[in-house]
Amino acid sequence: MKPLSKVTVFTHDGNIVAISDINGKIHKNILNQNQEKFQLVYDNLVLATLDYSDFDKEIITLDDRLKDIEPVIIKNKKAAKYILVKGNFNSYVTVNGRLNCYMDGIVTYVFDNKTKKVKSYDIEQYRIFSLENVENNTKQMGSWDYKNTLDLPKLKDVEHTQDKTNKRLIVKELKGNNKDEIEITGSALQEKEFALFGYRFFDIKGIINRSYYKDSKKTLRDFLEYNEIVFLKMKHKSEADFNQIITYKNFYPTEIDFSDDNAVEKVRLDKNKSQYTTKYWEENSFPNMQKILSSFFKGDLQEKENKK
Repeated sequence: MKPLSKVTVFTHDGNIVAISDINGKIHKNILNQNQEKFQLVYDNLVLATLDYSDFDKEIITLDDRLKDIEPVIIKNKKAAKYILVKGNFNSYVTVNGRLNCYMDGIVTYVFDNKTKKVKSYDIEQYRIFSLENVENNTKQMGSWDYKNTLDLPKLKDVEHTQDKTNKRLIVKELKGNNKDEIEITGSALQEKEFALFGYRFFDIKGIINRSYYKDSKKTLRDFLEYNEIVFLKMKHKSEADFNQIITYKNFYPTEIDFSDDNAVEKVRLDKNKSQYTTKYWEENSFPNMQKILSSFFKGDLQEKENKK
């Protein structure tokens, strides 16, 4: 039996209350026993619906093989200036546990083949969703529309051939049933808040999770998945309590190409509209988290008009 990381726990009304760490652990004390049901989501699929009493068990057994790992296609293996990593992404923001906005699409990252660093990323198609009737009261940060914070993960240090020592970061590795994972955690402002223009910022935490083929060398050729989660508490000075803002960014490569030409099809990201020419989200391999999120929010989660 292996730990299952990145399992998201939803309340019955759609709030995200917990995500399992690389050891497959969550803290039960953050769950409210007044909630009737909890839904567990992994890899953009619903694994189980549990009662509060189910979490009395020290170990909850889940099946992580509902969705097979899609093979990443390797094209043109000859040496070249660039490595083009194409794939699917989704990104969303929650405010005090409740979904605020969502984006997904298809993107190509351009890596320098010598340094293995990202030079740019080019979005091919995308959708944007946000909640209706969101206010933007400058003194109530929990009322804001946060769609402008939606972004793609930066794919920092994806090639894991040599980790750099950083005492401020915690690095953990897990060998799962069908893939290897690396979790990197960092934090700031844990003891003292930061003030700027009447706003307060506190308790910042970031988690990066990278996945590779099992027992691989963890190079770009072995790359399977990249996830970022950033936690931030902030408020206006007039607010009594901090608002918990959490951003989620996920990327799933589908194709790796080697080329001397870094020009790829792209559109400019405008967060006030969607831009797509195909229903890419209907592909079985696409990480369509919007389908799960919309089941909670019904008509409140509205797509921005497609203006491709």
